[in-house]
Amino acid sequence: MGIVFPLLCVYSRLVILFTDELGHISHWRAIMAGSLAGMVATIVTYPTDVIKTRLIVQNRLEPSYEGILHAFYKIYHQEGLLALYRGVSPAILVELVPGVSAAELNILCSTAVGVFVQVQHASKQIAADKQYKGIIDCVVRIPREQGVLSFWRGNLANVIRYFPTQALNFAFKDKYKQIFLGGVDKRTQFWRYFAGNLASGGAAGATSLCFVYPLDFARTRLAADVGKAGADREFSGLGDCLVKIFRSDGLRGLYQGFNVSVQGIIIYRASYFGIYDTAKGMLPDPKNTHIVVSWMIAQTVTAVAGLASYPFDTVRRRMMMQSGRKGTDIMYSGTIDCWRKIARDEGSKAFFKGAWSNVLRGMGGAFVLVLYDEIKKYT
Repeated sequence: MGIVFPLLCVYSRLVILFTDELGHISHWRAIMAGSLAGMVATIVTYPTDVIKTRLIVQNRLEPSYEGILHAFYKIYHQEGLLALYRGVSPAILVELVPGVSAAELNILCSTAVGVFVQVQHASKQIAADKQYKGIIDCVVRIPREQGVLSFWRGNLANVIRYFPTQALNFAFKDKYKQIFLGGVDKRTQFWRYFAGNLASGGAAGATSLCFVYPLDFARTRLAADVGKAGADREFSGLGDCLVKIFRSDGLRGLYQGFNVSVQGIIIYRASYFGIYDTAKGMLPDPKNTHIVVSWMIAQTVTAVAGLASYPFDTVRRRMMMQSGRKGTDIMYSGTIDCWRKIARDEGSKAFFKGAWSNVLRGMGGAFVLVLYDEIKKYT
């Protein structure tokens, strides 16, 4: 929270700098301001994704982390600070595509993301003595075992990925809204208006995912790559990760878990954009709503959307971890088999490992929605 407001000030300052003497700001300048702010946010918040992944994939019977803080602590001390940024390059590259207004907040939440990634990843791919017990255990152990920078391992991938993702999300959302909401009166046709917002948000998320999935894949693999350095790690960086998986499994390997990802993103984006746009549209004066009110609405939306789609994210990351593996190292024959085995062997709670870390990271998503609306006021 403490970083969010300074970033908001920086973003506002950039908007002022890019505004002409008539008080107007061009679309491309607004995009530039959002992109610059977004890169900063992605870098700051990336560690949360690392922890989230490790918590999700660890074996519940022999966990490596007790929770987020424990994971953070262990990664930092055992692998070093850089381990929290493994895979950050693809995230940054994705954000470089024009049209983003919210990237800054993605970086803010990275530490929570780092914890989330590492907790999810601590399954059979991680030795029993290194697995995490939960989010706190993950947060505590990551910095102790891998160093504080381990929280941002893979952050470059995250920052690269975020720009095009958000650019495409917002661009496609507006286009799909024209298709689904053309001629719909939000006052007299509420449910049709609500359904149209859900459809446009889900369609936008699914469409953009087709373009940036390999970068998201690389971010997850790098963030979950346990080890202090060198030979202890499977990949040396973003390029090495993409090349090795491509050589081993081809293009299909880079899209492992894509099907369940599409299902999850449709649910998430439908809630993320659909509920938010509907709620804002029902306010007396949507264009002049106080930023605090907008943030409260956005925070509720991102929390609900995140929890609703979280089980899909768990399965997606489990499937991602299988690329490049052969024979007995392959745990799941497909998405349905993954769902079935997790439920049978680990229980329903396993689908929500690291969920609290994701909710914390979602605060960045809430600010993304609010800042996007604030940007539009200047354009």
